[in-house]
Amino acid sequence: MTTASAPVPYGAWSSPITTELLVAGAVGISEVVPGVDDCWWAESRPTEGGRTAIMRWTSSTGAVEVTPPGANVRTRVHEYGGGAWWAERNMLYYVDDSDQRLRSIDCRGAQAGDVQMLSAEPVVSRGSRFADIRVTADDRWLVAVGELHGEPGSEPVNNSEPVNNSEPVNNIVAVATDGSMQSSVLVDGADFFGSPRLSPDGTQLAWVSWNHPNMPWDDTELWRAEVRVESTSDGERLSLGPATLVAGGVGESIVQPEWSPDGRLHFLSDRTDLWHLFVEGTANPVLTVEGDIGYPPWVFGMSRYCFDQEGTVRAARFSDGVEFFDECPDATAFNTIRSMGGPLAYTASSWSQEASVRFGGQVVRAPRDLGLDPAFLAPPEVIGFPTDDDETAYALYFAPANAEAVGPPDERPPLIVLAHGGPTSAARSQLNLSRRFWTSRGFAVVDVNYRGSSGFGRSYRKKLEGQWGIADVADCVNAAKFLVERGDVDPKRLIIRGGSAGGFTVLSALAFHDTFTAGASMYGVADLSALAEDTHKFESRYLDNLVGQWPADEAIYRARSPIHHLDGFSAPMIVLQGDEDEIVPPNQSRMIVDALERRGIAVAYLEFAGEQHGFRKAETIQAALLAELAFYGRIFGFVPAGGASDLEIKNLP
Repeated sequence: MTTASAPVPYGAWSSPITTELLVAGAVGISEVVPGVDDCWWAESRPTEGGRTAIMRWTSSTGAVEVTPPGANVRTRVHEYGGGAWWAERNMLYYVDDSDQRLRSIDCRGAQAGDVQMLSAEPVVSRGSRFADIRVTADDRWLVAVGELHGEPGSEPVNNSEPVNNSEPVNNIVAVATDGSMQSSVLVDGADFFGSPRLSPDGTQLAWVSWNHPNMPWDDTELWRAEVRVESTSDGERLSLGPATLVAGGVGESIVQPEWSPDGRLHFLSDRTDLWHLFVEGTANPVLTVEGDIGYPPWVFGMSRYCFDQEGTVRAARFSDGVEFFDECPDATAFNTIRSMGGPLAYTASSWSQEASVRFGGQVVRAPRDLGLDPAFLAPPEVIGFPTDDDETAYALYFAPANAEAVGPPDERPPLIVLAHGGPTSAARSQLNLSRRFWTSRGFAVVDVNYRGSSGFGRSYRKKLEGQWGIADVADCVNAAKFLVERGDVDPKRLIIRGGSAGGFTVLSALAFHDTFTAGASMYGVADLSALAEDTHKFESRYLDNLVGQWPADEAIYRARSPIHHLDGFSAPMIVLQGDEDEIVPPNQSRMIVDALERRGIAVAYLEFAGEQHGFRKAETIQAALLAELAFYGRIFGFVPAGGASDLEIKNLP
């Protein structure tokens, strides 16, 4: 390690963690599905427009892509997606983002076969969607969560009624695998469904359901029913017998039901506060750990535990904001943990390494070799700090870290307070190069697990009910104050940054507090009323619990919405937005930018064509970060190493 001959102002440090490094060769690895002697996983690729491809590893071929060039494996069920594919017995089943139709590829030969269409073309573009796919033991049917979008007068889709209003219909469906386009609805009647899971012998199906205004981490129910095959004039079709309620209801969230190899139905329940493992018919958990096993299913396809070849449960856990898995003590975050009667497979990442895929004790997809000095990737400090109402909140604190630069001895670094999305999400305990982009340039970063975050139990998650825009904001404010009082950071250069729900926290902090001297909002919520009236089905009643019932509690919505409290804004802000965002539409960002510009507050706005909720394209990721760095340089009076990018800032003095 070398040290610079002279101190360099914080924020202006030269760094090898460039925007090019963030995207060049970068992939997001998720949803590992193992076989007995092969392993499959999904790779999202920023340099290919953010498309997701499916990879397969065998000992003879190594890792090869099995989806055709240009395929983008993504489902838009709940808009957030997940669970867009499944692989079993050498067959790949997947949804392509272009039309949301189900497909299959026979991968039994040396080369993957042709793509076969399985679901019919819907009347409405992308109107028939599928997620969380599983295949029956005889390979004749796929069972999946379905979501139907339509227009008044449209033809029925998947044998269900057409959608005659703005809200899609969710159900559980069966789709034939022979290309006949045959399908049937197995379960309907609830607002939402998840995790359809077939028993090992194929005779039982289990699933989770919930209704408005609940989210899947609030109050859900676990059901099961006998699987039947019926003869019809058109042939055979899959159906279910009478359904039995297994667990769940008011005050309990059930996630990830799984059948053990001996046919017993297991599930994660938070009835004892933490998501621990239960089995049907027992009142007490069969596996408890120090922390949460489960995680809110924002996306389909999550797997936090499995049964290994001996039938033993293998489970990851969250404890004090960090993930642990006994099978892999050198890692700090795990995406999918699965075994399908063969070797164990999972993704693993750490504070210093991106995600790898591990199968049967070996690494079959290695992380990138970033070529960075370990000094750039020092682990964070896990902190708890006092906040409002005599409560304690938590965070990951990353001090400035650079192998070749130090700051002036009489200067403290600027602080970026990160407000994660969700808001029922959490700060991820893994290498995130965008966080290191800032710390390597001389910024301190604190990633806040404010009240309402996951990984700390149901009671901590519920502390945000009725308090969104209050408790989360207070915790971000108090995290900054805690680090100021400790002497870690500069009180005059406090930045708050967040996207989506975190963007709302940013805007609320700037509207109702004077702690921060700059802010960055990515596709953030400015008007809660507009969000309640104009968002997708999955979250359309989310605010009932976080804020109040709409429109009965309109006064609360108005009081909490930053757009109605412009007199409280004084800090400069940069706002970033995708123009195809269906979750937080662009009008939310445009409203706040227009209002700040009219009030004479320094503001920069970038809207990216073709981007949705969360930036996926390499060029967008790079442009957004460089603009944000340039913004802070202009506001705080430093010149970023390599020079600042051009950026229009309205009302900059």
